[in-house]
This record gives sequence, C-alpha cells and structure tokens, in this order.
Amino acid sequence: MEHIRLAQTDILEYCQKAPYAERPWPAGYWPKTPEPPSPQAWDESVEAVRRDRAEFQSLISDPAVDLFGSVPHGMKHTYLREVLVAADHSAFHVGQLTVVKRLL
Repeated sequence: MEHIRLAQTDILEYCQKAPYAERPWPAGYWPKTPEPPSPQAWDESVEAVRRDRAEFQSLISDPAVDLFGSVPHGMKHTYLREVLVAADHSAFHVGQLTVVKRLL
C-alpha cells in the first residue's frame, strides 16, 4: 500500500507542482522496509491514497485544466496520461493485494 501511495503522490506532484522534483529510482517509490513501521501505518497509507485520489478528482473536474494539454512544467505528458498512469498503477497493485489476501 505504501508503494501505491508513494507513486500516486509523485504523479500528483508532477501534475501540480512547479518545479517538480523527480524522486530517485527506485528508492523514492518503495518503503524502506517491507513491513509497516507501526500498527496504524497501513490505515495512514490508505487514507493518504484516498486524499490524493480526491485531489486527482478535483484536478480532472477543474474546467481550467485541459486534460489533453501538456503538464506545463512536465515532459510533454498530458494531464490525462498522468491520471491514467496513476489509476492503472494503483489497479495493478490492488489486484496483487487481492491475490495475496486470497492466498493467505
């Protein structure tokens, strides 16, 4: 879940913040340890993913944002591309979590 959060936050920052500071690969996209650092860490990650998802919803609902237009400070990627990358990435990993849950 923390990987989903880190990646989604990065994509949102790419869309919203100028200048955008790229995270180091792969360390910037994965938690430091495989296990959560505290019992409440999972819930905190889930809540952060939900908050960022709400930010994406606000972004795509904003009439001032041209979804087919390039992120101004980006690398010629459109807002729509970034939203789809975030959704696809999250869906992939949620699928993995579902498989693990079923196996357990």
